Amino acid sequence: MTATPASPTSAVHTTFAIERQLKADPKRAFRAWADPASKQAWFACHGDWTTLEYRLDFRPGGSERNYTADGDGLLHAYDAHYLDVVDNARIVYAYDMRLGETRISVSLATVTFEPSATGTRMLFTEQVVFLDGYPDDGQRRLGTELGLDSLEAFLEREAGGVH
Repeated sequence: MTATPASPTSAVHTTFAIERQLKADPKRAFRAWADPASKQAWFACHGDWTTLEYRLDFRPGGSERNYTADGDGLLHAYDAHYLDVVDNARIVYAYDMRLGETRISVSLATVTFEPSATGTRMLFTEQVVFLDGYPDDGQRRLGTELGLDSLEAFLEREAGGVH
C-alpha cells in the first residue's frame, strides 16, 4: 500500500494474504472458525481487551459480532456477514470495523482449507478499504497475524486436551 495524504472522504485499498500450516486436519481447523465457543476463544489480537458482546451465526447469510473495549474503554466493533461457506474447505465473509462510532474500514475476507502433509494449509486473504483518512500503517495485517497465532495455539491446546 502506498501512503498518500488522505481526505476525509478517502478510500484506500489494500490486499494481503497470510498462509499458515496448521497441525490439525481441515475439519478441525474449519470447526475452530465455525463453532461459536471455539471462535471466541481464539479470535482476538489483544488478549487484554474486554469483551462487550460476542455472537456468531455461522452460515451463508449469517453474521458475527465482536465488540471489545481497549484499555482506555474505546469500543472496537467488528460486524461480519457470511456470504459463502463450504464445510471444511472455504469461508467468504464481509465485515466492517469501527472505533467508537467511526467506521474505519470495510473488508472482504476469504479463508481456504486444504489437506497437507502436516494437517491443513490455510490461506487467509483480505481485501480491505480504509476509510476517511484512517492511517492503518500495516496494523490490520499485524492484528490478523496475531489472531492467526492465537488460532494455532488454540488448535494445539485442543489437540492436547486443554481448552
